[in-house]
Amino acid sequence: MNKNRLEAFSDGVLAIIITIMILEIKVPEGENFSDLQLLFPKFISYILSFVYVGIYWNNHHHMLQSVTKVNGKILWANLHLLFWLSLIPVSTGWMGEHNFAKATLALYGFILLMAGISYVILQNFIIASQGENSLLKKAIGKDLKGKSSAALYIIAIVFSFFNEWVSGIIYIYSCSHDVAHT
Repeated sequence: MNKNRLEAFSDGVLAIIITIMILEIKVPEGENFSDLQLLFPKFISYILSFVYVGIYWNNHHHMLQSVTKVNGKILWANLHLLFWLSLIPVSTGWMGEHNFAKATLALYGFILLMAGISYVILQNFIIASQGENSLLKKAIGKDLKGKSSAALYIIAIVFSFFNEWVSGIIYIYSCSHDVAHT
């Protein structure tokens, strides 16, 4: 199978995810700039999630550049990744609506962790399909970035129950670290 359908479908789903996230931010009731203050937590959670989705879109694009053929395992692994990414708007909205409460941060981290795991599964199926000497295998090497991101998500999930600030800082750090290395 040609990879163009996979790319087009994935790009469409990611565009819809971003659209859903911004539609969750409702126009304030009032007409003054001070009325925007209530949107601040929602806007911050939107920015963080927008960047995470952007990282996945960028990395997904680069990963698929190395693909010469697509099989059923790759298609299902890609859908698995898109499933977890499609849950980001729910956790983003919940987190912003409830000012980064403990449970909301834990769910956010869990979804990021599962998206990360599903990305690695997709990556491994592509490598298996393309062979150990594939461009993708050479590009990711030992995948220290992927492993460190998963560890940071787990740490942030645990910290979300004790200190929301530490958890939030870990998510922001992980996101900025991923941007710097894409």
